[in-house]
Amino acid sequence: MTAGEQTLALFGGIAAVLATASLIGFALRSRYAQSPVVDNLNARIKAWWVMVALIALAFALGKAGVIALFAVASFAALREFLTLTHTRRGDHLALAAAFFVVLPLQYYLIWIEWYGLYSILIPVYVFLLLPVLAALRGDAASFMRRIAEVQWGLMISVFCVSHVPALLTLPIPGVEDRKLLLIAFLILVVQSSDVLQYVWGKLLGRHRIAPSLSPSKTVEGFAGGVISATLLGAAL
Repeated sequence: MTAGEQTLALFGGIAAVLATASLIGFALRSRYAQSPVVDNLNARIKAWWVMVALIALAFALGKAGVIALFAVASFAALREFLTLTHTRRGDHLALAAAFFVVLPLQYYLIWIEWYGLYSILIPVYVFLLLPVLAALRGDAASFMRRIAEVQWGLMISVFCVSHVPALLTLPIPGVEDRKLLLIAFLILVVQSSDVLQYVWGKLLGRHRIAPSLSPSKTVEGFAGGVISATLLGAAL
């Protein structure tokens, strides 16, 4: 089977699973019209359809589509991250650099496959540069906390996320024409873990992990999801 046929088979299988889930969600909504759990499940299923459609479009466009998709995801994630922080007017220069210089530069380096630079750009050079840019504005109030929040927003939302399309640059013998499937494997296993933790938590969840942070997360759901996703990954 060629790489294209494998990719089509993979997305066909995912579509079949989501179609089945949609039918189950419709049946549950018909039976339990006022259930918040059922409403939450159906909202998740709709989100999965959108996510799969976006990933399928990116895969159809090849390397450029995948890099563009994750660059947009990084932009959205960084924006969401920074809405939770306490930024000030003095941070505007550093924030502009983070969004409009560092983020596109990181993904450009992945596009040209310059591993030696994209692997250290943010944790080394940007971590040194951002405090300088912020200091130029002369606002010293809570300076260390403010700049650390921007730095780690970039680490989590841009540096880490950018290493998903960076899988396309791995020189693995025998899979040169199947690198997109590496990304599909990663996303499928990670997303399945989230789904399975939700399912196991609803079925068997009794002991909460961190009630004040995430009331719905349970030890049973976490363990069941991790074990199930590990078995799925091994099977794939």
